[in-house]
Amino acid sequence: MVARPIPDDSLTIKNVWMKNRNRDLLILLKATSLTNEAFEKHIECLHNVLLHVECNDAFCIAHQLATRLKITDKNKKILKAISAKELKPFHFLINKN
Repeated sequence: MVARPIPDDSLTIKNVWMKNRNRDLLILLKATSLTNEAFEKHIECLHNVLLHVECNDAFCIAHQLATRLKITDKNKKILKAISAKELKPFHFLINKN
């Protein structure tokens, strides 16, 4: 965990590598008076939120697969399409948001 104050000292940057997690987080805090335990609790809460958002089901809910003939919402077809290195010609991934 690295903390460096920004020149105006109103924010603190913390670059965090969470234990046993596959993500790097850059966290900007206005309050520099957090204890390590409080900061770790915030990190764990962020991990729990991201765990639910970064799953395959959430990805499939937010996307549709368009082919030449139809648009599908089926999870199996969406996951099969994104498992390849590139989408097939005339296959498009549409974000519903």
